[in-house]
Amino acid sequence: MTIKKTSRSTLVEQVTEQIEQMIESGQWKVGEKIPPEPELMEQFAVSRNTLREAIRSLVHAGMLETRQGIGTTIKSDTNLGLALEKKIQKSRLVDTLEVRLALEREAAQLAAERRTAEDLEHLRACLERCKTASEGEDTLHFADMDVAFHKAVVRATHNPMFIELYEHITDSLHKSICDIMSLNPACFGKEIHDDLFEAIGKGDPQLAVESVNNYLKQVKASMLPIIEQ
Repeated sequence: MTIKKTSRSTLVEQVTEQIEQMIESGQWKVGEKIPPEPELMEQFAVSRNTLREAIRSLVHAGMLETRQGIGTTIKSDTNLGLALEKKIQKSRLVDTLEVRLALEREAAQLAAERRTAEDLEHLRACLERCKTASEGEDTLHFADMDVAFHKAVVRATHNPMFIELYEHITDSLHKSICDIMSLNPACFGKEIHDDLFEAIGKGDPQLAVESVNNYLKQVKASMLPIIEQ
């Protein structure tokens, strides 16, 4: 039997899998920094480039996060992001968008029932940033701020699984949505979600769902003709 020489890509995959196992087993905990590069290179017996590629793939998958001045930390103990991203890449944008919007509807209801005073302050700040971006007529910046507002609504559900699922779906979709908006800025009306904020503030789940339903009708009506071209 001929032994095949281990390829560089296989080494990257092996290191990636080992790091995943360390995170999933709790050996490396969420919020902690990963060990220094020299230590990891020695531990895995690989080059700096191989290690960096493995880390880069896990950053892309959402398990690790690299920030300037801080280093690389554990962001999540699951590779759900990578699995979702692969699925999204194989799906129609409109299908994945509908899933995201369905999550937003449920999130609005739960947020109205569970939001705290701190959640409301965070939502208010996100809403103000949306208004500022809208007034500046920067479509893509507005898209970023709009996503931040919806993420704040989801965080107000206080459901960890819900928050992680929405985070990964939104991040994977965001570039595609921005591409569409750059081609046709009128695709998204620059509606500020005052009604949704007020419904959550009042603790009215039904009104919150109605607010999202109104938003969904606008989004689907404006995007579907472009997506299906």
